[in-house]
Amino acid sequence: MGDGNVKQKLKASGVRTLVWDGKSLKLIDQRELPFKKIYINCSSTEQVAGAIKDMVVRGAPAIGVTAAYGAAIAAAEFSGSDKDEFLSHMENSIKILSGARPTAVNLFWALDRMKKILYESKHLTVDEIKQKLLDRAKKIEEEDLSINYRIGKNGKDIFSKNKNKLKVLTHCNAGALATSGYGTALAVVRSLHSAGKIENVIVDETRPYLQGARLTAWELYQEKIPFFIITDNMAGYFMSKKMVDAVIVGADRVASNGDSANKIGTLSISILAKYYDIPFYIAAPKSTIDTGICSGGDIPIEERKPSEIREVMGTRIIPDYMPVRNPSFDVTPSENITAIITEEGVVYPPFGKNLGQLMKK
Repeated sequence: MGDGNVKQKLKASGVRTLVWDGKSLKLIDQRELPFKKIYINCSSTEQVAGAIKDMVVRGAPAIGVTAAYGAAIAAAEFSGSDKDEFLSHMENSIKILSGARPTAVNLFWALDRMKKILYESKHLTVDEIKQKLLDRAKKIEEEDLSINYRIGKNGKDIFSKNKNKLKVLTHCNAGALATSGYGTALAVVRSLHSAGKIENVIVDETRPYLQGARLTAWELYQEKIPFFIITDNMAGYFMSKKMVDAVIVGADRVASNGDSANKIGTLSISILAKYYDIPFYIAAPKSTIDTGICSGGDIPIEERKPSEIREVMGTRIIPDYMPVRNPSFDVTPSENITAIITEEGVVYPPFGKNLGQLMKK
């Protein structure tokens, strides 16, 4: 995919999550949406790592692309020509970036690709290695966008025989804001909408950070896709009223047996969907599949700061003396998943076998 096509499709998607301006990375501050649309300028390793940790940027693919640019920025920060010092600087910078968030496997996948370029280019000058790293970061961004469009098409094809328009429930935000553009779960929704197959999208608000109400709904509004927002505990009601035809969500990490980690609350939705016999789909890039772990029990679950529970958009609702817990993700067991939609195709059970075959492509 050429650079022109990438830029054209990014513009067409209506939402720019990140923008490389040649010297620094500009990230839309997702903490401020939907009331303010502002960009934060990241021109250092620490700023990029902080943006990932503090959820200026979130979503596994977007975190991966951001981390790749973070490594390129780290390279640009180095002044001098001593290669050993440069390599030491890069190793330290990549360590800082890799510690920003533990659950999204794309973070480590992207940084591993940057490290590979770093050590494959040892014979080059420092300036030449810097350019190689920047070129790879740009390529990772372009590949992500291409992957998202393919996920959208593959997801749309699942419903090609449906004559009626679909009512789709989604959780958290797996849209353009979670990627370099177009999205994963929302890529499927966007593709279905373009084909005239969406009646409406039911958007879980997604407590405690409200990524559904603040981000997914904002994206759908921008592109005039019909939707309405519900609180997370309303999903069962709408399913029981036959107002949900399919659930489509993203994933931050998929184990080799198909168990999938996604935003907290996804597990509950999968249980409800199974009870009401509603198909439940994961839409995620191949890079999200972690063949190094056997099951969801091996996925590290990030526990975030208590203030996210105690506050809603800066307003205190729970006093400090009341203890809270804040796991950011849960794991949906593979038996609750109808299929996993990737850029290489749609994977059905048995996931252990079929995901293994997919990863060999």
